Formats: sequence, C-alpha cells, structure tokens
Amino acid sequence: MAGGWAQDGAVNEQIEASIEDELRRMQMRRQPQGESLTHCADCDEPIPEKRRTAIPGVKLCIECQSERDRRPVQRAGFNRRGSKDSQLK
Repeated sequence: MAGGWAQDGAVNEQIEASIEDELRRMQMRRQPQGESLTHCADCDEPIPEKRRTAIPGVKLCIECQSERDRRPVQRAGFNRRGSKDSQLK
C-alpha cells in the first residue's frame, strides 16, 4: 500500500532501481577501458603479455590489482531516485 503521492509498488521500484544502478556501477568498474599499459600504473612493474591480452585495457599488475580489490569502497547511502513523498518528509 502506498501513501501520499506514491503509487503502489513505488518502494519496490526504488529498491530495484538502486540495485540496478549498483550492478551497473560494479560492471563498469570491472571492465577496463582503452589500451593496456605495458607497466603497472602503481608500481611500474611489467604487466605480463598474457594478462594484457586476457584483459584489454588493464592498467595494474596482478599484485596491485589484488591490493586495490581488498580495499573497502565507501559510497553515499542515499537513494537518488526518491519519490516526491520521500522528499517531503
């Protein structure tokens, strides 16, 4: 049941939209773009040719990428697609 100006199912639509946004953001982060570097952007060690071929656009060596993947990522905790109802409260 929706309240105020919100339609039935509006909350679920907002949740689904937030999940879709996050999935899209994660996919973009996982897919390197552009041309691969021959040396790591962080430590300047050579990136093996097999890695550059397997992942087009790679910028980091395996060790630096592993370290970066272990770091926690901080994100804003708000829903950008809030309804009028949520903005009035």
